[in-house]
Amino acid sequence: MQQTDHLSSVRELAQDVSFSAVARWKEETGGKAIGHFPVFAPQEIIRAAGMLPVGVMGAWGLLEVDYADSRVQSFVCSVARTTLELGLTGRLKELDGMVFTDICDVARNLSGVWKRNFPEMLVEYLHLPQNVTSAASVVYLERELERFKGKLEDLSGVKVGEDSLWEGIEVYNHQRELLQRIYRIRRESPWLLPADEAYLLGRAAAQMPVEDHVSLLERSIAEIEARTVKSRDNIRVLLLGPFCEQPPLELLRIVEESGCYVVDDELLQTYRWYTSAVPTNGNPLRSLAESYIERARLSSVRYQVRRRREAIVEWLKEARAEGVLFCSAKFCEPALYDYVLYKEALEAESVPYLHLEFEEKMSAFETVRMQVETFVESILFA
Repeated sequence: MQQTDHLSSVRELAQDVSFSAVARWKEETGGKAIGHFPVFAPQEIIRAAGMLPVGVMGAWGLLEVDYADSRVQSFVCSVARTTLELGLTGRLKELDGMVFTDICDVARNLSGVWKRNFPEMLVEYLHLPQNVTSAASVVYLERELERFKGKLEDLSGVKVGEDSLWEGIEVYNHQRELLQRIYRIRRESPWLLPADEAYLLGRAAAQMPVEDHVSLLERSIAEIEARTVKSRDNIRVLLLGPFCEQPPLELLRIVEESGCYVVDDELLQTYRWYTSAVPTNGNPLRSLAESYIERARLSSVRYQVRRRREAIVEWLKEARAEGVLFCSAKFCEPALYDYVLYKEALEAESVPYLHLEFEEKMSAFETVRMQVETFVESILFA
């Protein structure tokens, strides 16, 4: 498929590990920028404080680790090591703060390492509720968001009012609605939108003001829906596991070249956390807190009321998927824990699956290609 102008620009943006787009935004606006580590961030509050939320998801294989291994173990996941490497090599100098949330022990420890190594930055660790069935969880999270808002107000010098919060909630609702349209295309007509292109369109949100990203998505969706592309005899799969560390773009491309259509996935959860719009009435922080509890996607980093085994089967049926690709980052314990649960559920339902392991610096993909092609053939000729 011929590469369009918007795809070329978002690829350059995604591969810019110097965050030059953030530097330009700060120069033009005089504002501050707050980085956020996967998997969740209250971007609406950061925007309401007049600051730019910046997704920091590692170096995507574009950076050698020379300094980070002196601060963290060499056997932790790539996204933690290369995010720290970005900071230690001055590539995140445009950020005025970093936000970390509950993902795993590595992310929790990284926030402490970050605070020690970058004392000039605002470093915040959001303690998100773990017992989401408790009646107190919404109240607790609302207070935690209020605390975070106060820290941003101190840094920016901007008093965050309800009007600016509601405005932010509305524009992020629109962004999520457009991303849902992207994924509807992937489910209904996946031949119109390759998985790697859909991913780049989503990842562009990491270094763009949300209003600019909304405009990009609107233009892109109109162009995609006007395409005339023939479908192929590919199998429909769910791609599970890369909820935090992001796989190489080449891996996504090879999966589809090998005979799969990725009709849904766990990529870029920061921008797809809510399954429906955040309500725009009442108290904005309460609305965000309730949405985190009640409208969250299935995720390995959040306790689910529904059993995971039941949830994955429901997800398969909704997506009309014929198989599952578990694509877990090397050393990612949450993904491997879930793999055991999902594996048992899929075997009980006689759903075929394949486990692939990746890391940021991965450069050889022939083994992956062979594994996926064999997986596809086992389904097509079963």
